Amino acid sequence: MDFYLQGLLLGFAIAAPVGPIGVLCIRRTLADGRVIGLVSGLGAATADAFYGFVAGFGLTFVSTFLIEQQVAFRLVGGFFLLYLGVRTFLAQPAVQAGVSPSLASRPPHGPVRNYLSAYASTLLLTLSNPATILSFAAIFAGAGLAANSRDYGSALSLVLGVFSGSAFWWLLLSSLVSILRTRVSNRGLVWVNRLSGFLIAGFGLAALGSLVL
Repeated sequence: MDFYLQGLLLGFAIAAPVGPIGVLCIRRTLADGRVIGLVSGLGAATADAFYGFVAGFGLTFVSTFLIEQQVAFRLVGGFFLLYLGVRTFLAQPAVQAGVSPSLASRPPHGPVRNYLSAYASTLLLTLSNPATILSFAAIFAGAGLAANSRDYGSALSLVLGVFSGSAFWWLLLSSLVSILRTRVSNRGLVWVNRLSGFLIAGFGLAALGSLVL
């Protein structure tokens, strides 16, 4: 339980800083509702848990491959952020004037596909930074769980805690943002899309720029 609580705090702390995933979660919550925002966050939480699992269980063949290919992953991630940024900037509000909140909360044109798309996009974006494995390796070492310690039960507790803490943050964020959703007009959503698109594209340019500096 101690390791689970440590992971819970770590997962919350890792997820809380507002980056491209946070901007996506906020924008999607305002545009399509709390569930889409939460599902977007869960994609990032799953990726964090995966990297924690790789570090905690000493899967060196996986971590070595991912770290060796991190330039390619970050390149793909940077261009993907640029694509999402432009698409978000040009997006029209999903909520139309006169639509009731109950109807507006339903994602248009196939909710299951929208959920899968929201989840997959943030999962892939978070996975595009394999250097995260090194951070988790340091966290496990600091907790007294070296990869060769074979204490897999404690390692699993820590990984589950990381996922739970991250998921709790995304639930909290999407719930708070959804309260504001009914107060945002269509015109306001247009500006939300433009600002979000600008920020997301900026994160993409920063990611690409870091590869040449």
